Amino acid sequence: MERKRIDDGSAQSVKARKRKPSGAAVLQEEKTRRLEQALFEEWARHGFAGMRMESIASRAGVGKAALYRRWSSKLEMACEVLPQVGIGLGDIRDTGSLEGDITLLLRSFRALLHHRLVRAILPDLLAELPRNPPLADVVRGRLQHGRRARAAEMFRRAIARGELPPTTDIELACDAVGALVYWRMIMTRQRADKQWLTGSVHLLINGLRASG
Repeated sequence: MERKRIDDGSAQSVKARKRKPSGAAVLQEEKTRRLEQALFEEWARHGFAGMRMESIASRAGVGKAALYRRWSSKLEMACEVLPQVGIGLGDIRDTGSLEGDITLLLRSFRALLHHRLVRAILPDLLAELPRNPPLADVVRGRLQHGRRARAAEMFRRAIARGELPPTTDIELACDAVGALVYWRMIMTRQRADKQWLTGSVHLLINGLRASG
């Protein structure tokens, strides 16, 4: 996708950078949003391997030329769009306690997996990664790495507060916190209700304290 650059540093250019898009620019942004939504709809319906660029354009109500001006292939499109929607990135704010942090993270992950398109696409996405190295690089490098780094920081805060022992295996903790919700909601197709969520938080904390 082409992005305009302003290089002369003039006051007029600074003002132009701040100006909100209007007219044709708004229409172009709307086309892009429709195409991105169509990508996920087609992916959910046909899987990545069965998805076709022409079908994406048709679902979005956009000409093929407009689609190919933005992306040359479905792989290029997926690699650009996935990081923008932030699949795999949860809310990992500092609540002041490990219990609060994990609860917030699990709730965020649960909300993500409740989305119908995420639930449909995620298993296919994970199956696609071993046979599609460029897509795997995007998911593991730009998506999972960011989420794991923030989760690791959450556990380091807990160690600093004395809530977990210094010998806590942070990598194992990051694996466990994401696997619980995924297994419950995607693999077993069961509800992650409040009771389950509370039990999972206590299981994680007690298990990490014992293993550390």
